[in-house]
Amino acid sequence: MARIKMPQYHSSLWLIQSWASFTLSLTALSFGILNLPVDAWVKGYMGMGTLFTVGSTLGLAKTSRDRFEEEQITARIDEAKVEKLLAEHHPMK
Repeated sequence: MARIKMPQYHSSLWLIQSWASFTLSLTALSFGILNLPVDAWVKGYMGMGTLFTVGSTLGLAKTSRDRFEEEQITARIDEAKVEKLLAEHHPMK
């Protein structure tokens, strides 16, 4: 039996909340780093760490999503092949 998968849509409020929380957290972290009572090289080190962390998080999220979508497509292709094979070799034909 074929499985019907409903597409997943995100509401506009969810997208706004996601972007707002990302922007607010990155702004607050940057403000905190800039106002630390330490030397400039320590602030730079923490800033670079923040940039690398954000970049790798975005890359990991994209990779995870792409892999999940690839597994769904592969599963559908395999299911179609099995159904075709069963239809071709039906014993009542």
